[in-house]
Amino acid sequence: MFKKILLAAGIVAVSMGASAQEKELLRIIGEDKQFVVQTKSGPFVITRTMTPCAKNKGWLQPLIPVAGVHPVTEIEILHAMNDKDSMIVDMREPDDRIKGTIPNSYHIPYTLVSGRMDELGCAKTAGKWDCSKAKKVYAFCNGPVCPQSPTAINAMVRDGFPADKIYYYRGGMLDWDALGFPIVKDEF
Repeated sequence: MFKKILLAAGIVAVSMGASAQEKELLRIIGEDKQFVVQTKSGPFVITRTMTPCAKNKGWLQPLIPVAGVHPVTEIEILHAMNDKDSMIVDMREPDDRIKGTIPNSYHIPYTLVSGRMDELGCAKTAGKWDCSKAKKVYAFCNGPVCPQSPTAINAMVRDGFPADKIYYYRGGMLDWDALGFPIVKDEF
């Protein structure tokens, strides 16, 4: 009998601990932490929590952050590596890049890119960017829920970079790593 009481107490303690350690709900779209779908059985609430492969707490980014920008996959990134008119630009924070990045990528943090468009083939004339000779920019950050490269892309286009010369790799480092492609570390 005593063993049964101990077992029951243990089950209660574990279940109480599980409810006390509920997973943090993460943002899905913008500030929203849930998305409600109307099904034939009634409303179904979709939430998102951190998983071992998620790696960050951002929120879903659109496939095309600005009209005219081209969404790309790993295949286009691989081809861009051999295109002299293209630059693969890691727009993440320096701490993220140090941990690993796409080989032969260039680093311009998302907060600085609109001021460094000369490195992308633009020239500043009379306080405005002339991007008529801009390179094709393949922009990436930490993956589908990372707002860094979409933020940079918006700033670039706002300041005169042609949207049709921007190629957005939404999968970013999350997908690159998950697919088993090589990563270089400590590179700037």
